[in-house]
Amino acid sequence: MFSAKPEPEPEPEPEPRAAPNSFVQELCYRILHELRRGLAKETHPKANVKCFVTYVQDLPNGNERGKFLALDLGGTNFRVLLIHLQENNDFQMESRIYAIPQHIMIGSGQQLFDHIAECLSNFMAEHHVYEERLPLGFTFSFPLRQLGLTKGLLETWTKGFDCAGVVNEDVVQLLKDAIARRGDVQIDVCAILNDTTGTLMSCAWKNHNCKIGLIVGTGSNACYVEKVEEAEMFDAPGNTKPHVLINTEWGAFGDNGALDFVRTEFDKDIDSHSINPGKQTFEKMISGMYMGELVRLVLAKMTNNGILFNGQGSEVLFTRGLFFTKYVSEIEADEPGNFTNCRLVLEELGLSNATDGDCANVRYICECVSKRAAHLVSAGIATLINKMDEPYVTVGVDGSVYRFHPKFHNLMVEKITQLIKPGIQFDLMLSEDGSGRGAALVAAVACREDILNSK
Repeated sequence: MFSAKPEPEPEPEPEPRAAPNSFVQELCYRILHELRRGLAKETHPKANVKCFVTYVQDLPNGNERGKFLALDLGGTNFRVLLIHLQENNDFQMESRIYAIPQHIMIGSGQQLFDHIAECLSNFMAEHHVYEERLPLGFTFSFPLRQLGLTKGLLETWTKGFDCAGVVNEDVVQLLKDAIARRGDVQIDVCAILNDTTGTLMSCAWKNHNCKIGLIVGTGSNACYVEKVEEAEMFDAPGNTKPHVLINTEWGAFGDNGALDFVRTEFDKDIDSHSINPGKQTFEKMISGMYMGELVRLVLAKMTNNGILFNGQGSEVLFTRGLFFTKYVSEIEADEPGNFTNCRLVLEELGLSNATDGDCANVRYICECVSKRAAHLVSAGIATLINKMDEPYVTVGVDGSVYRFHPKFHNLMVEKITQLIKPGIQFDLMLSEDGSGRGAALVAAVACREDILNSK
């Protein structure tokens, strides 16, 4: 798949369910199998694709109005947003980014949430809503086991965080406690969600067919609307609503070996040198965190074998992490027969004597890696669309790879079209600020439902 010259796709090992010459059909079968394991009570504890219940049961209908806060915590910075939802799908949004110092990232949980509460208070004062009581949606993009719309236990820290006293604790309660310790602002935390759920909600506000949220960025994940009877882990006594949003956490697909039949030596190299070997196998074959490094590993092997650059590499080429994923997008943005971007990238790598043949092969390797990523994501999305079995589905998508790679959208549309059942239609919609506006919308829908239920 990563050879320097195009070759026919190898024949898969004979398996009863695999269509001739199709790894992708087998992949869809395996993804569906893992989704079902995550949804079922009996198999959920051992499932790799956890299919966490989000407790979000209502999508925006366009009638949400008012002022809402959103808090977006998912990395070394966090954002606070004030969103005013108005008529005709119009909204005003003000936001500010706050840094989280390194000592707080690895300090105590109380320190972290006190810092967040202080920034929330400052933000409300700056934006003249200090005296108002506002609902807040909390985007928390770390692995979370939800027990309700406003209750979620942190499974494990990722992304360089290691705050003591937070794992297995309810992060909504920790935020509420920090706000209460200050005692100066009135905030109702209405919902906790991750960025994938926010992406779906943000798109659903404008397009009521949106039933799937997808992230293809630094990481990859998807959520979708599932029938309540299929979601055996959904524990809501007295529930009368037919659907619930499921956060698949599909990045962990393949951690049990289900992807071994399509993994390469380069995938295994990426995994063994990662901070979480054996984890997030699917994500490592797709996401922006690893795409550039996958290309670099192939380039390095081809150079060592004398196929590229006359066998003469550079220090940068042979150094881990220095072929950035943005280079893949830049190289593939060149018009056919033109290698302007490719040569600029190679010069940055210290490879200034590349021939046109070298450039063509570098571009081909980039195309192999990005096309495979797009096809893996497409297999996942097609599996969800087929499982939902609705006549028309919009997929809300966010993330740097989907947003900036020049061909990713078209590759996905082409492959999903091949994989979905006849008669089903779909489209892909670029999300606008899922983790910010999406969080406010989850809070807005929760408030809308509370008002309806109190009548």
